[in-house]
Amino acid sequence: MSRLDRAAQFSPFAALTGYDAAIKETARLTDKKVELGEYELEELNRTLLELSDHISQHPQVMVTYFEPDKCKEGGAYITVSKEIKRIDEIEKAIYLTDGSKIPLADIFSIKVSNREEC
Repeated sequence: MSRLDRAAQFSPFAALTGYDAAIKETARLTDKKVELGEYELEELNRTLLELSDHISQHPQVMVTYFEPDKCKEGGAYITVSKEIKRIDEIEKAIYLTDGSKIPLADIFSIKVSNREEC
């Protein structure tokens, strides 16, 4: 028997291919989406109306929104601080100046940043 064939007899054997990846995926934590109450929804709508009045100025906002996980149930809350480009009532989303789109249904909170004039 050649040395190569003999060495192959003693090489490690992974009986459960992909098992480690499955364990890591299961252990990865996700958040559940919080459903807003009436008061929070009214406050959010009021803020969006205010922002739509000043949309030409591209107001700076801090938006916290829920991003669903692509692999399993749940997701993560993400907070970004960007300028709003437009609010699309037909697609029910806000577009930011960096090109990203956030669905209105996924928004948890919006805070308007105060920019000081130079």
